[in-house]
Order: sequence, then C-alpha cells, then structure tokens
Amino acid sequence: PDCVKLSIPAILYVIQNSLQFVAISNLPVASFQVAYQMKILTTAAFSVALLGKRLSNTKWMALFFLALGVGIVQIQTSAGSSASIPRDVVGSAAAAAPNTHVMNPLKGFAAVTAACFTSGLAGVYFEMVLKNSSGDLWVRNVQLSLFSLLPALVPVVYSGPGGPHIPTIPTLFAHFTPAAWATVGTQVLGGLVTALVIKHADNIAKGFATSLAIVLAVFASVALFRAPLDAQFCVGASLVLAATCLYARPDPRRPPPVQSAPGALPL
Repeated sequence: PDCVKLSIPAILYVIQNSLQFVAISNLPVASFQVAYQMKILTTAAFSVALLGKRLSNTKWMALFFLALGVGIVQIQTSAGSSASIPRDVVGSAAAAAPNTHVMNPLKGFAAVTAACFTSGLAGVYFEMVLKNSSGDLWVRNVQLSLFSLLPALVPVVYSGPGGPHIPTIPTLFAHFTPAAWATVGTQVLGGLVTALVIKHADNIAKGFATSLAIVLAVFASVALFRAPLDAQFCVGASLVLAATCLYARPDPRRPPPVQSAPGALPL
C-alpha cells in the first residue's frame, strides 16, 4: 500500500519538472526565479493543511522574508548572467533566426504558479508517507524513482519526427558525457540527502537549507569565477540569514490559564 501511495508524489514531481520547462521558456530568467520562490509559501501552507503543523505569525513572516531574500539573490545572479551576453550578439542571433520562440508571459506565469503548488504538494505528501510508515528510506527512494520513470518516458516515446518510437539504450545515453554523469551523480546525492532531511526534519527546513545553499553558491561563484558582487545581493543574503534566524527562534510559551477555585467568583 505504501508503494502505491508514492505514485502520487512521483507523478507530481514529473509534472513539476515539465511545468518548469514551460515557465522558463515563456518568462525572463529573473521573473521565473522570483515567482518560483512562491513554492516556499505553498510548502508551508500544505504542511499546515495536510500535516497539521502550526506556524506562528513570526514564522510566517520569516517565510515571507525568506522568499523575498532568495528572489533578490536570484535576480542579481540572473542579471549578471544576462549582462554577460553582448546586445549585438543577441540581435544578430534573432535576425538570423526569424522563427524564434515567442514568449507568452501569461502562460509562463500560470506554469510557474502550478509548478509551485505541485512542488509543495509533492514534498509534503512525500513527507507524510515517510513519517507514517516504517519502510526503509532507500526502498522508498527506489519506489519513487520507478513511478517517476513511467510518466517521464511518455514524452521520450512521442518526441521526434515520425510519431511514436521505442528509444534504444544508445539513443537515450547518446550525449551523456562525463560532465553529464557528474551532474546525475550530484542530483542523486542531493536527492538522498533531501529524503533524509524530510524524514528527520520537514519540508520547511529543506526550503531554508536550499535558500542558504543559493547564497553559498553565489559566494562560491565570486571566489571561483570572480563574479561581481553588488549591494543587491548583500540585501538578499541578509534577508535570507535574518529569516533563518527568525524562523529558528522558539515561539514564546503562553502561560496556562488561571483556574479559579470552586465557588469563587470569576475575575
């Protein structure tokens, strides 16, 4: 029964990945990065609805500042990557390719909104299955991946000219260079660590860890690739760190209600 339950988050993860491709192809990078941070709030909302988690006003404020800070950091990173492409190169490429893809902002925003909801629902549902079953974590990851393969193979079968076709092993791994395999290995390791975080903490803690990782990645790009660092990033990073500290603070305990003695008049 638990194996069947994992088919729901597996299909949701596949839908989420497909929606990200639709969104990024119809929105500017900065707009997509900012809008996609809404998944932090949807994850918290699904945690409250499905897991009965209680979040104080302070924690909701911390989550809002976290999404805002990550959005600012992502804008700075996206702007830097866009600025590195000369305008004359972009213009000549557009002139050479008249049949270029035309962005549809409404379609892109609808896709990124749906991706945020599927991301939050899939993560919280996976957490609910992990914490309410005694199955091994490694078995759960294998089951999740197997259910994800089935819907992910559908576009592979129907892609390409000539209608449906059964792909061969050499076709599937045609462009798997050592760099591609290294990326796959990194994603596998990250997925296993994410499952451990969800098992022993929750999806909200995973969101904070991911946000801190974005900030650390920008610092690493500054150290390794000499990327520019401006005041906008400092503001976003400060908001992320402040939101993390604010969320980690324990909620003040309310004093128990005073019980009056039997027969005494209420105060």
